[in-house]
Amino acid sequence: MASPTTILVTGATGAQGGSVARALLEHGGFAVRALTRHPGSEKAAALRGAGADVVAGDLDNRASIEAALYGCEACFGVTNFWEHFEKEFDHGKNLIEAAAAAGVRKFLYSSLPAVEKSTDGELKAPHFDIKAELETLARRLLPGSAFAHLMFYYENFRDSSPPRRQDDGSYAFGFPQGDTPLAAVSVDDVGPVLTAVFADFDNWRGKVVSVVGDIMPPADYAAMLSRVTGARVVYNHVPMGVFAALGFPGADDLANMFDFYRRFAPDRRADWEQSKRLYPGIRTFEQWATDHRAELTALMPA
Repeated sequence: MASPTTILVTGATGAQGGSVARALLEHGGFAVRALTRHPGSEKAAALRGAGADVVAGDLDNRASIEAALYGCEACFGVTNFWEHFEKEFDHGKNLIEAAAAAGVRKFLYSSLPAVEKSTDGELKAPHFDIKAELETLARRLLPGSAFAHLMFYYENFRDSSPPRRQDDGSYAFGFPQGDTPLAAVSVDDVGPVLTAVFADFDNWRGKVVSVVGDIMPPADYAAMLSRVTGARVVYNHVPMGVFAALGFPGADDLANMFDFYRRFAPDRRADWEQSKRLYPGIRTFEQWATDHRAELTALMPA
């Protein structure tokens, strides 16, 4: 019997990398080497218990990446703008150059569309544009790579930006999306989709898989949260300039992202159908919210 393909998964104790590492382990046809800056963490211990080879490493340290890649035929790469901001490019460059030097044959990078290029400079969203620049670099240094474009996470409604309680007892969220449908997905469902890509990698070389679990106008996400929690949840469109001026780090970046989604993003129906084919268990927002009813209700008591 042939040995299973060994895949280095970066960011393995983070949300996206963790999802990919767990799905690869559950598949059973891959050997997972999990790269993390936190090898002593509970998440690292859980991966180790599930069968992963957990190794310490940092995308800021190319030597540690090269050591982790030794003996790996494949690699899943993800970089984190929101933790490192513009330094993300250096991290991605270190990973891509190390993978090229190591002769990695199957490189799957989590990228995003180029907002500045797509809008002829009208909008700039560095957390998209840096990843798009890294995708270009990977296409040059690692021909035959594949790329994943992920949508808005369902988990944002629970973790990073849950609806806020209003004076009238309702809960509200808002951003510059207008009534345009917003494509979204659970980060936990990303791993199984990308595992299917690794399982059929030769057919994905040079291509992008856009991972979509649901597509609805923002007001429909609010209505679904209302149905699941019993609280009244509403969506408010926030003009781009108002959102950009909110003052938190990256506010202008996110404002441009939502305006890009509103005005320039393509219809994601075909991507949703493809994601379902790759992973039939991918959840709609209603299914995800129902699965997490207790957590959402604790955040938004009726």
